Amino acid sequence: MSKSLKLLAGSALAASVLAGPAMAEKFGLGRAALPEEVAAWDIAVLPDGTGLPAGSGDVFTGDEVFAEKCASCHGDFAEGIDNWPVLAGGQGSLRDRRPVKTVGSYWPYLSTVFDYIHRSMPFGAAQTVSADEAYAITAFLLYSNGLVEDDFELSNENFTEIVLPNAEGFYADDRAETEYPVFSVAPCMSACREPVKVTKRAIDLNVTPEDPDGRPAGTLPDLTLAAAAPAEVAAEVAAEAAEATPEAAPAEVATADPALIEAGEKVFKKCKACHKVGEGAKNGTGPLLNGIVGRAAGTVEGFKYSKPMLAASEGGLVWSHEALAEFLANPKGYMKGTKMSFAGLKKPEEIDAVIAYLGSVGG
Repeated sequence: MSKSLKLLAGSALAASVLAGPAMAEKFGLGRAALPEEVAAWDIAVLPDGTGLPAGSGDVFTGDEVFAEKCASCHGDFAEGIDNWPVLAGGQGSLRDRRPVKTVGSYWPYLSTVFDYIHRSMPFGAAQTVSADEAYAITAFLLYSNGLVEDDFELSNENFTEIVLPNAEGFYADDRAETEYPVFSVAPCMSACREPVKVTKRAIDLNVTPEDPDGRPAGTLPDLTLAAAAPAEVAAEVAAEAAEATPEAAPAEVATADPALIEAGEKVFKKCKACHKVGEGAKNGTGPLLNGIVGRAAGTVEGFKYSKPMLAASEGGLVWSHEALAEFLANPKGYMKGTKMSFAGLKKPEEIDAVIAYLGSVGG
């Protein structure tokens, strides 16, 4: 062994000998925390409202504070940026293959939202948000998820009146009572089950699968029939081909520039937190947008529109290209009181592109 290794081994041995007695004794460092010092860190908020500080904040203020302190990660409309989480939308998606878990779709208690904001946000500057700002941001997130109106104000007094949609979507962990005992007994190692016996065949039970023409699955068709009636077979094939031929696309879609549609699909990412399109699309924070181009305003079934939108619908507003362009450029300026919190698209080319994309989706 080299001299340096011997010295290292000797130092480690000496340290272990000296550390033993020392670790067994009190270090005598510091003092017990004072009650007020504990209270300064004890800022947890419980589902029943316990721990809420006095204060209040409205949606409008929350929009401003969110834009200043949260939007760099979560987007201006809580849609999420890059890998930072989306906070709005996702309602009805929890059973989907890729559920969108947000404050509105997944979180069970509003207290968790407030507590996390007040305790841990913004990232890298935790606990710099005042109680009033935390109430305002929470109110803005409720509005972004379509749970309150734009004139809503949240405070410690009305906090417990808000019930999130997924409040009943969780259940207590009962594995200690239901599962642990099952796995705590001695395992069976032999003759654990009765031997399996075949008592009937599938054909006896009349559950043998059949092809659409009545043949048992996997058997070949009667080719002599096809040879005997080629005209009938050809007619049937032609009929099936006609049914499979897609309907002609609307004129404006057929002539739309594919590159423009592709660009519009990218722009639509700014809208995906609230609006869905395509097959299986459902209403979320905002209505689904299938067939929106050329459609009468405020007519998507099952969506709760704002009063101004319903009034515009009754007045005959139709979402033509021109109307959509004006609305997307400045939603709140175009329709005062709209639920849509989006500030608007500032580039005309982005507006044209997203309208072309929406027009390609269809009804």
